[in-house]
Amino acid sequence: MDLPESSVSLADEGRAPRRVGPVDREELVRVIEQSLYSLGYRRAAAALEAESGVPLYPPEHDRLLLDVMAGQWDACAETVRSVAGVGDADRAVAEFLLWRAHYLELLGTGGDAGLRRAREVLRRRIAPLGVDRRCVHWLACAMVSCEGAVAPEAVVGWRIAVFLDLVEVLPPWFHVPSGRLEHLVESAVTKQVASCIYHNLPDEITLFQDHKCHEQHIPSKCAQILCGHNDEVWFVRFSNNGDYLASSSSDCTAIIWKVEKDDTLTKKHCLQGHQKPISFVAWSPNDRMLLTCGTGESLKLWNVNTGECNLKFGGSVDYIINSCAWFPNSEKIVCASSEPGSSPNRIFTCNLEGQELEVWAGDRIPKVSDLAVTPDGRHLIFVSCNDIWIRELPKGREWRFREKQAISSLSLSGDGQSLIVNLNSQEIHLWKINEKSTVPEKFKGHKQEKFVIRSCFGGSNSLFIASGSEDSQVYIWKRHLETPIEVLHGHTMIVNCVSWNPARPHMLASASDDHTVRIWLACKTGSTCS
Repeated sequence: MDLPESSVSLADEGRAPRRVGPVDREELVRVIEQSLYSLGYRRAAAALEAESGVPLYPPEHDRLLLDVMAGQWDACAETVRSVAGVGDADRAVAEFLLWRAHYLELLGTGGDAGLRRAREVLRRRIAPLGVDRRCVHWLACAMVSCEGAVAPEAVVGWRIAVFLDLVEVLPPWFHVPSGRLEHLVESAVTKQVASCIYHNLPDEITLFQDHKCHEQHIPSKCAQILCGHNDEVWFVRFSNNGDYLASSSSDCTAIIWKVEKDDTLTKKHCLQGHQKPISFVAWSPNDRMLLTCGTGESLKLWNVNTGECNLKFGGSVDYIINSCAWFPNSEKIVCASSEPGSSPNRIFTCNLEGQELEVWAGDRIPKVSDLAVTPDGRHLIFVSCNDIWIRELPKGREWRFREKQAISSLSLSGDGQSLIVNLNSQEIHLWKINEKSTVPEKFKGHKQEKFVIRSCFGGSNSLFIASGSEDSQVYIWKRHLETPIEVLHGHTMIVNCVSWNPARPHMLASASDDHTVRIWLACKTGSTCS
């Protein structure tokens, strides 16, 4: 049987084709050789060079290295001119690096002869290259100041540095960039992870197969139902270290739950003392204290370890605290307050003794429904009606994003770079905090028309968004995808709030009007969820 001409040619040569798909065979071999050398497998790298017939570096590379180290500057310039694929501008820069090196070495030799030769190099070699005149001027000044002159004993290290600068200017084929194979592999893995809808567990990444996660990698199975409250559960929030969960209810209590090593939760403290429903809670950054706020009544500070109330804020002042947040040092809080009568709205900071430190008040301050402080303490964010306000701290510029619909709640990402707001238009919008963008990312599918529904970031690197819903379900989105990737069923009434465990990305909590908190877990391979 006659073989095609191309097959006969390959068989005769006994070689693999130069290009396999989009990959050039010789480029691949050189990248592998560079990786082997960098990993310390020098004999393996040399054996690959010998067997493949593909050297790591082209002849011009080795010739230029030898000439630079020997100070053969004319030969170096000739080699640079012979390298293919170098533009005129880059070639001029490469020659400038060479002649600058020679010039500074001549200055370092001292004496009149060295100065005369250096002057000739500057006039005949460097000036005609057309490089930045400031560089030429600096070199000319160095003849007087000797700044940058290379002493004879420093020549070897200097020439190595010159060579490394040269290869940065020359084309990539001339000198394989350090760590190129590792970079290619990392880029491929990163792209696969980014395109994986359900990626949530960092330890699931392997090089032995293409990356693909299944829906079991995100919290989707109800593992526990917490029934400690006697009425609607309005708020739920994991501590920053993920070891505790706090829930608050219209039964006027808050409960601190302990997250055990086996992912079960047990009741640690039931916080009693409020006379009205508790609308929200806030963990201190060090997780030693918890703030609770009753609807239309005072703010209370609790000791997480003992369950005791350490302080009561606002008891003697005629205003209502609507929301509060901690500063990163766990020593100061910021509150938003309003008064039902004619008194102006206020935003104020105070210490843990209840002493006010800073106050923003007046007609310009809107009625704030929710607020937050970024983890670095540099930005105060608060929402009012249709507006998201961002203020630089302590006294900086202020800007806002305007929504078309009323905002019901606010949540920050773990890195403090993004925020999400729930709207009464049944949408969740994601905004970048440090960018004056005009078009947010949008997430749809849940139900929200009448009540305050809270959402959160979560999962590995805050890659997901979860939200409660008025249809008694929990919705989960992957960032950058508008429609939900998972809907969790189980609650029998409105789901008011959700919280994703920041230390255990496989755990999610939801609070509902059905008096319960549900704990949702990811079912990893080999585990069981009931």
